[in-house]
Amino acid sequence: MRFLRFGTPGSEKPALIDTDGTLRDLSGEIADLSGAMLDPMKLTELAKLDTNLLPAVSGNPRLGPPVAGTGKFICIGLNYSDHAAETGAIVPPEPIIFMKATSAICGPNDAVHIPRGSTKTDWEVELGVVIGRTAKYVTEAEAPGYVAGYCTVHDVSERAFQIEHEGQWTKGKSADTFGPIGPWLVTPDDVPNPQNLPMWLTVNGKKMQDGSTNTMIYSVAFLVSYLSRFMSLQPGDIISTGTPPGVGMGMSPPRYLAPGDKVELEVEGLGRQQQTITQD
Repeated sequence: MRFLRFGTPGSEKPALIDTDGTLRDLSGEIADLSGAMLDPMKLTELAKLDTNLLPAVSGNPRLGPPVAGTGKFICIGLNYSDHAAETGAIVPPEPIIFMKATSAICGPNDAVHIPRGSTKTDWEVELGVVIGRTAKYVTEAEAPGYVAGYCTVHDVSERAFQIEHEGQWTKGKSADTFGPIGPWLVTPDDVPNPQNLPMWLTVNGKKMQDGSTNTMIYSVAFLVSYLSRFMSLQPGDIISTGTPPGVGMGMSPPRYLAPGDKVELEVEGLGRQQQTITQD
């Protein structure tokens, strides 16, 4: 099942897409796609609703992030063997973890703003994992049961802030609009193998990234289990699992985003994003 949220920023309503591709308003059934409603059992109950009785949403409303109330936006660095190779980095012996500010989260088609002082704003298409119930010290075998679903994530990154300004990567990852999420939260029953999902990203129609989650070093199940050793994972938390090769930083010469650029990206089965780049 594909769940989403639509409406103006801060006032989005929950919805689902029925088997005919019609957007159906869920706000008469639930307050939002957040907290306890992200429990896999709750989402299964919602999927059983008679969608013909839900109001159809007309037109092409703005889509917001498909989940609300995200407390942690956790990212995994250098988690694709081919991306690590393009950056000249060694394969990390354990996952590299950094945080992205939740204030970076925006809708999948909202404009991305280059922050003031930026000279190296870059792109990264990623598989996002949304946690559905509290996970603490879970095993790798148990981990899939804690996943509400999957989504496309654009991990926009300012490389000068990230690498040249010392300290943690977070400062280069957290500008407002640097975390487009969605368009959909796709439940695990429609993603039979998260480790075999093609993904791509284009800038102004030119393909920059063309990869697959099958080159991930650390799998979704491993990451959920691993992270739950160090912090409890709560409903609505998002894990962005890394990017395949083709980022601007890895090109010769490097190529970065500029105002007016058009970016499109997709993880197969999880929906497409498109953004216009503007200057903050």
